[in-house]
Amino acid sequence: MGKITVETCQIEGLKVITPTVFGDDRGYFMETYHYDDYKAAGIDMAFVQDNQSSSGKGVLRGLHYQINHPQDKLVRVIHGEVFDVAVDLRIGSKTYGAWYGVVLSATNKKQFFIPKGFAHGFVVLSDMAEFVYKCTDFYRPNDEGGLKWNDPKIGIDWPIPDDMTLLISEKDQKWQGME
Repeated sequence: MGKITVETCQIEGLKVITPTVFGDDRGYFMETYHYDDYKAAGIDMAFVQDNQSSSGKGVLRGLHYQINHPQDKLVRVIHGEVFDVAVDLRIGSKTYGAWYGVVLSATNKKQFFIPKGFAHGFVVLSDMAEFVYKCTDFYRPNDEGGLKWNDPKIGIDWPIPDDMTLLISEKDQKWQGME
């Protein structure tokens, strides 16, 4: 126990987790998930699905959420670097509509816990990134909702260099902003 450091964020429920990394001249070892450690940190979840994606520089995925079957997510990057964002969509929340972003990378090994009630997305900052995440409910394509990634009402400060060309799916280009 005690192999993770948990940083709470300005938005209640979001957590950035840094694992303890044990390294020597052979490489490193770390636990990426240990139920008891996460439970002690207030993340007492039954994860039912793991996902992995690979994307090139400038790919922006999101902002996605599940409408009737929301998911808690524990996300991390195993190769490359992304800027990962969560937007609070919890009705009645004092931070409704607020966003929080964190750089996740293979180098910093940080994880981001995003509870139900948030939209989620990321942009790839490195040449390529592999992104993995655990979910507490199954993905249902007909239950997906989304928000426009650059909605001025949300005002996400994406760290997109001027020379970066964004690659956004047709589906993600059609999402509307917050009402």
